Amino acid sequence: MGLLSHRVERSEMKPGDHIYTWRAAYTYSHHGIYVGGSKVVHFTRKKEAGTAGLDSAIAISSLLSQGSPECPTFPDCGFQLPDSGVVLTCVDCFLRDGSLHGFEYGVPPAVFLAKLRGGTCTTAAADPPDAVVRRAMHLLQNGFGSYDVFENNCEDFALYCKTGLLPADEPGIGRSGQASSAIGVPLAALLSTPFKLLAAGPLGMAAVTAGMYCAGRYITDIGVRKDVVKVEVENLSAHLGWRRAKAEEEMAMKKQQPSSHDSKVKKSLLPLKRKRDNYCEIITS
Repeated sequence: MGLLSHRVERSEMKPGDHIYTWRAAYTYSHHGIYVGGSKVVHFTRKKEAGTAGLDSAIAISSLLSQGSPECPTFPDCGFQLPDSGVVLTCVDCFLRDGSLHGFEYGVPPAVFLAKLRGGTCTTAAADPPDAVVRRAMHLLQNGFGSYDVFENNCEDFALYCKTGLLPADEPGIGRSGQASSAIGVPLAALLSTPFKLLAAGPLGMAAVTAGMYCAGRYITDIGVRKDVVKVEVENLSAHLGWRRAKAEEEMAMKKQQPSSHDSKVKKSLLPLKRKRDNYCEIITS
């Protein structure tokens, strides 16, 4: 167990393990579920989405996340249904020459806070391995919705397979520790600005920012959040559809409601309308 991540050997892998590998010089990590037989089920962008119109970083991420179409070891490596981002690859194609790391579950809060990077562990407990593999294989055949860097990414996929937990209401920041960290760093710097005035020197300011960052990571951890519920994999499509319909309904209601600016304009025009009416009454009398 390290402060950055937990490196493991291939001989230590067991079916149902949540594994990941670092990409682009530790810029981000790619996650998946080891299902046995040297195979990994993981989540990436849909086939037909391609990389057109994406920025270079996301395009590279999409290419690296997928297995090689010409894997010399396994004929079914890279299996992916149309209109689905869930893919089956061998371990070699998943790692892409990267190192193998194991995601840790049920860690104490002190250990969680001691980790320097998000997306390496959680305080949530994992379900039995057979349930994890069953979820991963079911999603391989049925999909996991649309890929989103912040709300529904490869780590979110692996976390769901391991725990069966999903946000109960509308999506926001997903379950991903990477997403929480990416937003947590600038947010911590912003929120800690008033406290920095009380801190003595650069070390004090750094300590305040680090404390805010760690606190933000902890309260967004799936093992701590109160807005998550257990969703059976067979009911996942209905759950995601309900959330999507609710979000669309709320968006439609917002569009129907007049903005605060429009309300202010209408209120400001009322005295002018009264004056106009009074003036018309005087002219006609």
